[in-house]
Amino acid sequence: MLTELQRAHARINLPAGSGDHEAPRAAQAIAREREWRQIACGAQPALDDITISRWEDSRAASWHVATTPSDRYFVGIALKTTRAILTRDRRVIFDGTMPSGTLYVSAPTRQLSAQFQTPCAFLHLHISAEHFPTQWSAAAAEGLDDLILLRDPLAAGLARALAEQGDAAGPQFAHCIGQILAMHLTRPELPRAKVNALPKWRLRRVEQHIAAHFERSISLSELAGVAGLSRMHFAAQFRAATGYRPREYLLNHRIEQAKSLLTRTERPLAEIALAVGFSTQAHFSTVFKRISGETPARWRAASRNHRPDVEALPRRRPSWDQDHIVSTAA
Repeated sequence: MLTELQRAHARINLPAGSGDHEAPRAAQAIAREREWRQIACGAQPALDDITISRWEDSRAASWHVATTPSDRYFVGIALKTTRAILTRDRRVIFDGTMPSGTLYVSAPTRQLSAQFQTPCAFLHLHISAEHFPTQWSAAAAEGLDDLILLRDPLAAGLARALAEQGDAAGPQFAHCIGQILAMHLTRPELPRAKVNALPKWRLRRVEQHIAAHFERSISLSELAGVAGLSRMHFAAQFRAATGYRPREYLLNHRIEQAKSLLTRTERPLAEIALAVGFSTQAHFSTVFKRISGETPARWRAASRNHRPDVEALPRRRPSWDQDHIVSTAA
């Protein structure tokens, strides 16, 4: 992913002396949205052919609707795993879990409704149509509409780079990221991922089973049985529907539960590791950093700056099953 990012960056001709330090200090590279896909006046960066904003909603459920401007493509990249239903003209184009890094695109003048069923955080890019090949036919350009890529590595890396910079990101840096993403989307070999290969009712049964038993070992055979499929068919259909292998999904679910405990309690890391299904604190820390980009201790310290209220939760230890496939294996 880094190699591709570096190659794409090298193809962009930035004006001489246009480093971040020369951008006006008043320019905000990543604007905060007052409503979904609506940026407050004066918050756009100076280079407005690519406008980048951030949307966060801590509510358990929310519903939104917006129309893409006539000269723009809208690109959304999930910064955290969420469950969403995307609808256009009463037609559901996505209904399921959006892993962190999921990318979706809407073409100019198209209206999109979004229902988020969990708290969410997204990076939004509004990219001028001029950044896309002018030789495209109308049909080819329209092919980007409703494109949904689950776990797109480059998009996830670009979004993470911007999110980590936050308000410190200069407009030129953000603009460069937007250009790289536009080039990435226009690659002719870009795969179009299928979604919801696993029927929704089966997927919900599996997700509910994981949510109820994540603290113990869960085998691939067990999840396949919950879905009513063979192991081979279940694994392939689950990945097509969620973007995750079953084991990856379980690990991500455990990390989300761990984040809740890290934020709301003072329990030691070793105890939290056991509570969410890891056999050792070392393995828990390794997986946590791989998924979240920070160690549990650093993540806890950062989260406390935003949410000081800490409450005690009942303590428990998970049960263990040594014969498993989907569990704490790295």
